[in-house]
Amino acid sequence: MSLPEYDAVVIGSGPNGLVAAITIAATGRRVLVVEGQTSPGGGTRCAELTEPGFVHDVCSAIHPLGIASPALRTMPLERHGLRWIHPAAPFAHPLDDHTAVLERSVEATAANLGVDGKAWDRLFAAAVDSGLGLVDDVLSPLSLPDHPIALARFGLDGIRSAAALRRSRFEGDDAAALFAGVAAHSFLALDRPVTAGFGLFLALLGHVAGWPLAAGGSQAIADALVAELRAHGGEVECARPVRHLDELPSSRVVLADVAPRNLVAIAGDHLPARTRDQYLRFRHGPAAFKLDYALSEPVPWRDPATAKAATVHVGGTFDEIAAAELIVNRGNHPEHPYVLVAQPSLFDDRRAPAGRHTLWAYCHVPNGSTVDMTAAVERQIERFAPGFGGTVIARHRTMPADIEAGNANCVGGDIAGGVADLRQLFTRPRVSLRPWATGAPGLYLCSASTPPGAGVHGMCGLHAARLALQRELR
Repeated sequence: MSLPEYDAVVIGSGPNGLVAAITIAATGRRVLVVEGQTSPGGGTRCAELTEPGFVHDVCSAIHPLGIASPALRTMPLERHGLRWIHPAAPFAHPLDDHTAVLERSVEATAANLGVDGKAWDRLFAAAVDSGLGLVDDVLSPLSLPDHPIALARFGLDGIRSAAALRRSRFEGDDAAALFAGVAAHSFLALDRPVTAGFGLFLALLGHVAGWPLAAGGSQAIADALVAELRAHGGEVECARPVRHLDELPSSRVVLADVAPRNLVAIAGDHLPARTRDQYLRFRHGPAAFKLDYALSEPVPWRDPATAKAATVHVGGTFDEIAAAELIVNRGNHPEHPYVLVAQPSLFDDRRAPAGRHTLWAYCHVPNGSTVDMTAAVERQIERFAPGFGGTVIARHRTMPADIEAGNANCVGGDIAGGVADLRQLFTRPRVSLRPWATGAPGLYLCSASTPPGAGVHGMCGLHAARLALQRELR
């Protein structure tokens, strides 16, 4: 019998797939990554979507987990050209007459939150003292924590809904709005359990690590990961879509950075029947509707403080954001959506021609939506930046179907890898103590549909690769 051509083949070159490949290649094994698109990166890619010279992030733009994740921060990615840029503040949240800002310091943030300053300090001071240790514990949900007391405190608040935490902690509008902006990253209605956890974790990242952007664009993250893989002898082949496992070269293990239902299509009868059924029942959540802009000048925010941050959460008060997200989760389109905005060119002059700027924005819509939300998104931005429309040179619209066409993991435009509610947060994609294992010998799932879920952190790939090394690549 001939030896396998590779020790491991990885399907998909997103951060999770690349981290899985690097983890195995670093042990001296021979590894191949195959990617269906013409360039590697998955959600960390760039393109000139509007006009020549304007560099846009195709999916992810701001990367608090890129700098905080133990999978990425321990790799020498700076050696391969990755450089992080930290704005003056992690994120900003405009209200009608001023802007609430999350500063790196808990104390500085609290000082500008009026009546809720002490509440913000009480909520985050202890967690920030635990630093990246608590972040590591949250990103390794199925192992014994190194900081059990801090994690328990985090969990007691985090399992609640954002609405419940708001009622018990905040009296005014500023802290509540600031918290709503990060909690709504969950894609869930803010009255649902665990939405507080999303807000707590993302705000914690802002305080302990910042919300940086990659110099030159998110493609720099993928390029650095590919370079690190090649430094360990790994290979990457793009423009090689995989329709069935039998198309792959022989290997001891296969790790798939794909959505569960896509693995069913690829693996077929290689998967146990029970696993196939569980993967097909895996639920995908709301989608993103995305706009990229080429601008003649920076966004004319009413409050100049909004320009301190590369990330801006646009949507008004807690109640306004909660109302918009509830509408989406009921399968409808809000007239006044919650809009996530990134303005990278304020801090990175490689993104646009001299004197020009880029803007990245998306809102939440029902999965598979075909509704054009351009006017609604621009009304929201104009509300806090009068005259914004006059700065637009060109815009590029990305519908949910376009998102899935560019990255098959984003089923129906779901960029979060599946619903992350209480039922499916840590039991993704199925109930198992080792959810990266598929039940098929030598086949592992390492996408964001496994714990710890969405984000440019590579932890899904790290967990899957370690399991494969332990079980089959000794």
